[in-house]
Amino acid sequence: QVQLVESGGGLVQAGGSLRLSCAASGSIFLINAMGWYRQAPGKQRELVAGITRGGNTNYADSVKGRFTISRDNAKNTVYLQMNSLKPEDTAVYYCNSHVTSAHLDQMDYWGQGTQVTVSS
Repeated sequence: QVQLVESGGGLVQAGGSLRLSCAASGSIFLINAMGWYRQAPGKQRELVAGITRGGNTNYADSVKGRFTISRDNAKNTVYLQMNSLKPEDTAVYYCNSHVTSAHLDQMDYWGQGTQVTVSS
C-alpha cells in the first residue's frame, strides 16, 4: 500500500505565493510520473502540472509561467510552487503518483487533497 500526504495549502491574497508538497510512502519500488490536479466547486478535476521521473514537465496553459513543478526522487516527494496566484486558482489540489510497488505492480495513487483559496 502507498500513501500520499499533501501539505502547504491555505488562504492567500491575489498575487501571493504558496508551495505545495506531496510525500509518498509505503511499498514503493519507484515512482514514475507525478502530478498535481485541482478541482474547483462545480467543475471537473483538471491536470495542473506533471513531471516524469527524469524531470520532463508539462503544464496547463492557465498556469504556465506562474507555477513550477519539481520533485525529489530520493524523498519520493513532488512540489508545486505557485506564484502570482489568482482567484481562479482557488480549488482543492490533489497529488497523483504512478507507482511501481515492491511487488512490481503499477498503480495510480491520490492524495487526500489540500485546499487553496485565493482572495481578490
